[in-house]
Amino acid sequence: MGSRRKPYESARDRVARHMRARRAALELSQEKLAELCELHRTYIGSIERSERNVSLDNVERIATVLGLDIADLLAASE
Repeated sequence: MGSRRKPYESARDRVARHMRARRAALELSQEKLAELCELHRTYIGSIERSERNVSLDNVERIATVLGLDIADLLAASE
């Protein structure tokens, strides 16, 4: 019986997944999140689609607005 490994999920994909989930849980639009983070709406959207290699400064800014620690956005799936 061979072991099955979970598919690789990049840090960029983890940030996107956690960010979308938390934003939805808080019932925030991308536009509102962007406003609160002082970032552009299209930038937030591109992060959520894993299209951007976002800086740690911006990940921290987003995490703070979402009420999370930066580590929460980078956490691997269980």
